Amino acid sequence: MSETSYPPVSQHLSDVEAAREEGRRKMDWALQHMPILNALRDEFVDEQPLDGETIAMAMHVEAKTANLVELLADGGAEVAITGCNPLSTHDDVSAALDTHESITSYAVRGVDDEEYYDAMHACIAHEPTITVDDGMDMVKLVHEEYPDLIDSIVGGAEETTTGVDRLRAMDADGELHYPVFAVNDTPMKQLFDNVHGTGESSLATIAMTTNLSWAGKNVVVGGYGQCGKGVAKKASGQNANVIICEVDPRKALEAHMEGYEVLPMREAAKKGDVFITTTGNRDVITREHFEEMEDGVLLANAGHFDVEVNLEDLDDLAVDRYEVRDGVEGFEMADGRVLNVIAEGRLVNLAAPISLGHPVEVMDQSFGVQAVVVRELAANGESYEPGVHDVPDELDREVADIKLAAEGVEYDALSDEQREYMDSWEHGT
Repeated sequence: MSETSYPPVSQHLSDVEAAREEGRRKMDWALQHMPILNALRDEFVDEQPLDGETIAMAMHVEAKTANLVELLADGGAEVAITGCNPLSTHDDVSAALDTHESITSYAVRGVDDEEYYDAMHACIAHEPTITVDDGMDMVKLVHEEYPDLIDSIVGGAEETTTGVDRLRAMDADGELHYPVFAVNDTPMKQLFDNVHGTGESSLATIAMTTNLSWAGKNVVVGGYGQCGKGVAKKASGQNANVIICEVDPRKALEAHMEGYEVLPMREAAKKGDVFITTTGNRDVITREHFEEMEDGVLLANAGHFDVEVNLEDLDDLAVDRYEVRDGVEGFEMADGRVLNVIAEGRLVNLAAPISLGHPVEVMDQSFGVQAVVVRELAANGESYEPGVHDVPDELDREVADIKLAAEGVEYDALSDEQREYMDSWEHGT
């Protein structure tokens, strides 16, 4: 592996051995509940499908992600990884990863912007042949500052909605010069990770961070995509009153017909007790909304970057700001109201002090898709043109089959006659 100026995580910690031991304990617990990665591990170890590949990753470095990273390394790859959010790294897990002979982890919790990108540069210095991203920062950096590497990169994979949106914009501009699989958009990701994972983990994190109940609260959800649907569904299930804010008329109508109240944010701001953004866009909640909010509201982001709740506007309005609870900052307005921001407006289920991210079983599915996509790139990357690609359906189904087998669930199959009927246009009434 290449030498870099930014040191791996082990050189950032005071008690490396204790961190490694605790990180391994977290990883082992998660792996007990990840049947997909366990099944793929047997295959990857036996067949070494990633032999000769170097993978650069920018992900949320915690126990579940770490098991994906080790799977790729055990499959023959050299892996360099860093965080994709300054507050989502678990230092102990990062340290445990760094002990693997084929893994170098640069992920450290709480880095500033300069250190965040220094670590990403360190990963790219390993001269990757495959990139795995959560938010697209790695792909962007490769294209902007390391164009000489593009010809040797067979492809990449992108985990999340925000990253896929950015990649599609890059592709539309003709600026994406190697193939990237939109892992986020495949059914095994959308139907489970985005809905159940985001919904359950966001609400659990907010409840644990604040020690407050959901019952009877007015919960305002910004955005009714898959993540917003999950947050709304789980909040409603905990007896909250859910209000949806949307910019797409079809999604707004869908939310209305699901029984939720639908309002513009300027009206919802007057009613909400808890605000959770899930859009991936900026300025979902701004000055005009803060001015209308009640004393004591909670503001959280379950999207990707920390731009959905406009903290510059909030800071400008505040006459004081202070920590009211671990992971919660209060912004006091001139009239005495206090608006409370959780996890600095960053991804709440990963950036809050006690956050654990999505449930283990959910991420097993998403990371199973990541693993088979990386395997596909190593085997057939040259057959994909530059640009954003859907995950081949047979790979998504493979992961579903592994999960169902592990759960002991059997399901039907089409007969030859049924398959012929569905594939033919000649059958009429």
